[in-house]
Amino acid sequence: MVSSEYERRIAARFATFDQDGNGYIDRADFNVAAKSLLAEFGTAARSDKGQSLYIGAEAFWQGMAGIADRDGDQRITREEFVNGAVKRLRDNPERFAEIARPFLHAALAVADADADGRATVEDTVRVLKALGASEEAARTAAAALDTDADGKVAETEIVTAFARYFTVPE
Repeated sequence: MVSSEYERRIAARFATFDQDGNGYIDRADFNVAAKSLLAEFGTAARSDKGQSLYIGAEAFWQGMAGIADRDGDQRITREEFVNGAVKRLRDNPERFAEIARPFLHAALAVADADADGRATVEDTVRVLKALGASEEAARTAAAALDTDADGKVAETEIVTAFARYFTVPE
């Protein structure tokens, strides 16, 4: 795959983070994602799970801004996002997974009704839809995340798939 194709695919991932569709990613987008997820599962923002999710969202924002916000304006444009992914993440997808891990861990806890450290595939669909995925894309992705076909999705499955999806190795 040529670099321009790689860049095109990364640019398509931008909309996943731009929750409000204003053309850039900022802290507010991460707060919107957390709020949507808490609303979907009826979890109070002031609960331990709610606070963990907001803390995870902030950590994710800080990590992403550190990688991609080149001009320091606390907003990541599509160009900054693509350049950040291309220059900093392509050779180290684990880095992206690590900055996302606190948010993903907290999101899993919100969706994990029986507190066994895993979410059902159906609850994973709910998470993905709350974060903006279409019904079809959410169902396809949730089924693919259940790599051991046990009907549940564990943190290791989510983090690995997340890094792969957003870093799009060539």
